[in-house]
Amino acid sequence: MVEQTPGGTHAEPKRGRPSMPEGYGVPEDDASLLPWSWAVERLEQARNYWFSTTRPDGRPHAMPAWAVWLDGVLYFEGSPETRRARNVAANPAIVVHLESGDEVVILEGEARAAGKPERALAERLAAAFGAKYAATHDYRPAPDQWDNGGLWTVHPRVTFAWSKFPTTVTRWQFPAREG
Repeated sequence: MVEQTPGGTHAEPKRGRPSMPEGYGVPEDDASLLPWSWAVERLEQARNYWFSTTRPDGRPHAMPAWAVWLDGVLYFEGSPETRRARNVAANPAIVVHLESGDEVVILEGEARAAGKPERALAERLAAAFGAKYAATHDYRPAPDQWDNGGLWTVHPRVTFAWSKFPTTVTRWQFPAREG
């Protein structure tokens, strides 16, 4: 299946069940797997995202932050001086979890500095952040806000989700990314 977005076309990730120990009650068939659109809807609507990174000395670090899901990528902001950004600079592996423990979406992947986004993308990102956070936090970024850095991306490698554990537990695997 192919997902159409304003930024282009993205192939849906491969859907299946995660490997779990015997006795968890995970169905053996695929009848109750969640569609990718279910996870995308929650990624788009979430207000706070929990970012988990690893410090250079190996200790874990978790911190909530704002983000937007756009064209199959999670975009978040932050100074390169934040603990999260310094951790990502040393080790780009990241886990992002939405707030709900009932309707769960967990991304595993790599975070990277986005660099200066092209103008059209910067305008879409500014509009998306503003639509999500302006009403409650008076946050309206300008499209040129990220010209000198501070914008980061997460490209998922694998995503886990469920709406009713263990019946709907679903894993999506993404094709390897170049670069």
